[in-house]
Amino acid sequence: MARVFLGLGSNIDAEENIRSAIETLRELYSDLVVSTVYESEAVGFQGDNFLNLVVAFTAEESVDVISELMDEIEDAHGRRRNHDRMMARTLDIDMLLYDDLVDESMNIPRNEIETYAFVLLPLSELAPDMRHPVSGDTFIDMWERFDKGDQNLWAADLDF
Repeated sequence: MARVFLGLGSNIDAEENIRSAIETLRELYSDLVVSTVYESEAVGFQGDNFLNLVVAFTAEESVDVISELMDEIEDAHGRRRNHDRMMARTLDIDMLLYDDLVDESMNIPRNEIETYAFVLLPLSELAPDMRHPVSGDTFIDMWERFDKGDQNLWAADLDF
């Protein structure tokens, strides 16, 4: 069994898409834990604000199988894939952590953990004392040191 952490985000029909994705994930993983939902401005392009959160669960499936399942959930929510990552999206699900796996080709642990407040803050809520598999720092320590100056982020009034 592996402990898996996913980052979810949306800025197209965001509340509906996030709510639906969480329902689907709860059907698959009964022990699903959901962070606070945060609203943030789009990063890297002009667009509507995003809703972001992190979820965690225990899984028997391999990292590859979970990645395929997440792609299917994104596709079912109208996700369009192209080469431009900096664009509006119906649903984005990124695998942040799969136990303590380090696999650069799969971007696990996800680089965005160290880059974006909307990933690190909810992750630090769910797993404050867990250590980053590469740096060894706890996520709460990483959040406390994080430069929050240029990334506006606030709790959304949503409960899942």
